[in-house]
Amino acid sequence: MIRKSSPRRALAAGTAALLAAAGVVAFAGTAHAAGTLGDAAAEKGRYFGTAVAAHHLGEADYTGTLDTEFSSVTPENEMKWDALEPSRNTFTYGNADRIVAHAEARGMQVRGHTLVWHSQLPSWVGSLPAADLRSAMNNHITQVMTHWKGKIAAWDVVNEAFQDGGSGARRSSPFQDKLGDGFIEEAFRTARAADPAAKLCYNDYNTDGVNAKSNAVYAMVKDFKQRGVPIDCVGLQSHFNAQSPVPSDYQANIQRFADLGVDVQITELDIEGSGSAQATSYSNVTKACLAVTRCTGITVWGVTDKYSWRSSGTPLLFDGSYQKKPAYAAVLTALGGSDGGGNPPGGGTGACTAAYTTTASWPGGYNGQVTITAGSSAITGWEVPLTFAAPQKVANSWNGTASWDSSGTVLTMRSSYNGNLAAGGSTSFGFTVTTGGGSAAPPAVGACKAS
Repeated sequence: MIRKSSPRRALAAGTAALLAAAGVVAFAGTAHAAGTLGDAAAEKGRYFGTAVAAHHLGEADYTGTLDTEFSSVTPENEMKWDALEPSRNTFTYGNADRIVAHAEARGMQVRGHTLVWHSQLPSWVGSLPAADLRSAMNNHITQVMTHWKGKIAAWDVVNEAFQDGGSGARRSSPFQDKLGDGFIEEAFRTARAADPAAKLCYNDYNTDGVNAKSNAVYAMVKDFKQRGVPIDCVGLQSHFNAQSPVPSDYQANIQRFADLGVDVQITELDIEGSGSAQATSYSNVTKACLAVTRCTGITVWGVTDKYSWRSSGTPLLFDGSYQKKPAYAAVLTALGGSDGGGNPPGGGTGACTAAYTTTASWPGGYNGQVTITAGSSAITGWEVPLTFAAPQKVANSWNGTASWDSSGTVLTMRSSYNGNLAAGGSTSFGFTVTTGGGSAAPPAVGACKAS
């Protein structure tokens, strides 16, 4: 599903105002059709999504980044069995409904995660005898999918049903142990009956390259397609780090699943690391998906590093302060996005982002600081335009060379001694503003242009 563009563009402007009111503004460029991850992916016929936690939706920076950048959402935990059906046949949809409503209001699609999984399973499920377990599984699938019928683009129907290692065997779970191999097929058939329009996916980790586990999943999908079992897509979770990097056959693995006649979705992407190494890995994943027609979208597993389940590994595209990392620029470039002027993110031969923070304020004035961060390659200079609301005036500036345009409202700061930045490196400049009795709203920060 390609998202609706017009309401999202309007929301981007509203988000910028919201962030400005909070004293934090971070832009790689001005808003336009391919200046965000969601927009750039849509131009390639794909979505770019993120996992979302309902309890963070009250945080302005979180929702501002979510609403501006992403076109698809996956609830992190709110649609798992323990959250939805903590006791038998008693369903609690509130937190998940909140995420779905947020997405619908902004033209985003929703991925459902997950219906049948051995983990985050209430204890009552595992204690059921086989006949009751089968009934409970089918009832859970039917009730949950019916509740959101027509609102969920794709469901992870069964999650992580295969063992790690070289055996290719099924994982021990209440479903496997009591219902046998056939529980996966039964779950998919029940899901199709509950919502015929939703895409039905099998989702797993450590299946990103060709190995024993992915071969077992491949054999199952091939069998399902040959026998008419309803399956529409395979989800590759794609959790990577230095010990488990992006495999060299990642694209080939995506392609072989696509050749079976199913879509492939990268469902939980995160890559531990920083700087150019992390940026390169993210770029390679994005390019691999774009190279396979039936790779329909990418979901990163979280908006910001500070809320990631692997936060110490800083695995996401936005850091703990919601600043765009070199990996963000690498992904946007791979998607064919630009900074608003037809250039790769940040412009110039490299890329850079500019992030504003109010560092001090008082009646009649404030101090501002802009942090410049290089993208996935080194830069030798930068410039950033800032537009101030009249009658504000800049009384003093430092760590940059300042020049005004003829209107007296647009100040362009250029690098002086601090233009040379390594990939992922940063510097900052600052200024003192007098408000002249007007608003103390921070300046609008334009595109950072690098050389």
